Amino acid sequence: MLPPVLLSELGSSLVHIALVFSAGIVVPIVLSRKSAFHRAFLFGIAALLSLRYLWWRATETLAPAGLTLDFVASGSFFALELGATISSLSAYLILSRLRMRSGEATRNLNWWGDAKAPRVAVLIATYNEERDVLERTIVGATSMKYPDFGVYVLDDGRREWLSRLCADRGVHYVTRSDNQGAKAGNMNNALWLLEASGTPDFVAVLDADFVPHSNFLTRTIALFHDKAVGLVQTPQHFFNADPIQHNLNLSRSYPDEQRFFFDHIQPARDGWGIAFCCGTSSVVRWAAIHEIGGFPTESITEDFMLTLALQDRGHRTVYLNEALSEGLAPEGLKEYITQRARWCLGLMQIARSRLGPLGSNNLRLRDRWSVVDSVLFWTTTYSFRIAALGFPLLYWFFNITVVDATVPDVLSYFGVYFIWVLVSLNFISGGMVVPIVNDVSQLLGAWPITRAAYGGLFQPKGHSFSVTAKGGDRTRTFVQWRLIAPFAAVFALTFLASIIGIFSDSYAFNDAGDGKLVILVWTFYNLLVLAVTIIVCIELPRRERHLDEKPEQAAIEVKGRMVRVWITGLTQNTVRVRGAALPDDQPVSIDIAGIGKIRAIVSSPTADGARLLLEPTMEQHDALFRRFYGSGSAPGISQTRYGTLLADLGRRFSFSRG
Repeated sequence: MLPPVLLSELGSSLVHIALVFSAGIVVPIVLSRKSAFHRAFLFGIAALLSLRYLWWRATETLAPAGLTLDFVASGSFFALELGATISSLSAYLILSRLRMRSGEATRNLNWWGDAKAPRVAVLIATYNEERDVLERTIVGATSMKYPDFGVYVLDDGRREWLSRLCADRGVHYVTRSDNQGAKAGNMNNALWLLEASGTPDFVAVLDADFVPHSNFLTRTIALFHDKAVGLVQTPQHFFNADPIQHNLNLSRSYPDEQRFFFDHIQPARDGWGIAFCCGTSSVVRWAAIHEIGGFPTESITEDFMLTLALQDRGHRTVYLNEALSEGLAPEGLKEYITQRARWCLGLMQIARSRLGPLGSNNLRLRDRWSVVDSVLFWTTTYSFRIAALGFPLLYWFFNITVVDATVPDVLSYFGVYFIWVLVSLNFISGGMVVPIVNDVSQLLGAWPITRAAYGGLFQPKGHSFSVTAKGGDRTRTFVQWRLIAPFAAVFALTFLASIIGIFSDSYAFNDAGDGKLVILVWTFYNLLVLAVTIIVCIELPRRERHLDEKPEQAAIEVKGRMVRVWITGLTQNTVRVRGAALPDDQPVSIDIAGIGKIRAIVSSPTADGARLLLEPTMEQHDALFRRFYGSGSAPGISQTRYGTLLADLGRRFSFSRG
């Protein structure tokens, strides 16, 4: 039986937890996520609870000072946690504001009045993307509804087939003799050519796998009514699930990993005037980009540096939080990790450059803080995630004190702080922060990102540009053994440690209050995170994207007679129908709304339907692309659907695809 004093302390801690849970229920009812005062209130409390937690950790949970392994271990872990918490405090301050510009864009459509519409050059930089990836981007770009623009495909792969494709599509094809400066150098080469042939008023940037919606230019150009605006950035939405969503079977219940940043961090940064360019789906004023000498090449992430270079000359970056384009998220884990490590490395190069927080420049204090905030995120978040796995093992296998704390104190200090932060973040984001899934997304790339962070910080030069591969064969299950190996090894050690913790009462653990129980719970949580991480490393096959979830009526002409059917699935290459028996391997034509009559071959017939292999003309092919990618509403979900999330996870863990 527990001592009366401990029971009393535990009861008091549980009351604190219950109060925070109750507040979490009340917050969505009485507060508005769009109110700056309400946001500041929420995150002000989060900051106070964070500081309270840090004070407790520093004064009551560390091993006694001295030349001991206990002090080194507990002190170093606290130092990592301190860095991660300082990064969180900076994020709380940023999230306390919000700026949404849709109303401003609507009010300033056609701000040029009776004058000629500003001319826009749309740049599509490419290196090694496949034909299907590039073709849909080109079709989407040429289909935009704007009075005066030209599309320029910038090919650093120097591919003959792409030159012919551009000629067929009526767009400009640009190449160069070398790849100096990577993507930024490629775009600068186009800027020099444009300057010689007639300069545009604005330059839009699209990655080779990002398809603009038809209103992309109309909405973004509207914000340039303010002459101080040098760049307009829009969010990145994806028409495919990222590797975490897909491999956990969560694409219908959990947003992609970048949704929180684009839907909430960037609008909050815009509230402070520190939104930054994210490369694709952005538009920059020609005079501003010309003034700074083109896209910066000092960093492999030229986008963030572009914002700083513009601000250094007094040109602002603003953020329009509207789904105006959609692209291809990395489909494989290796590509996913490579992309984020490149972002991290590029940011470190920026921090060490002339435009860094300590550089000699004209940046505002808030711009310098913006860079410091990003440096803190990359250098602390992922290294702390590694430490959270490793330090409990020091306790179990080497009898080294890591955290000397009682359960009531952990509940009172850490529990209250952690739950309030979850309440605050999930309130403003609509439930995007799911602890275990969020931990997995960080853990997957923790080591390469940490290596990139400190490598770039201490040696910013001499790093090559790594292109994120897109497309490729994703039709089969693939086990990423090299990624799994370290996670499996740590899982085995952690599992052994949990056995020691549960069954070995005689093991000579230090007298750390009931710290053994604290670290045992910590160990169980790590086991769960590692198990889910290993599951994510088993990459599942991807299916072709289907446009319609609801059946749509259509007419099929078979041997001169018309048959009415229902379309139950439509992809770029096939259509599935039901409602009539169709002869196998027969040529037919199907009339699809908005596309017209398309020739097709009957395949895989059933008693009540079939799969049709489409044979569209180029015009119909383009119409299908536009229907898929340029409709004006991005796919995917923006809020966690808790009602289906657990069911989706259950199907994944039972190896059922549902």
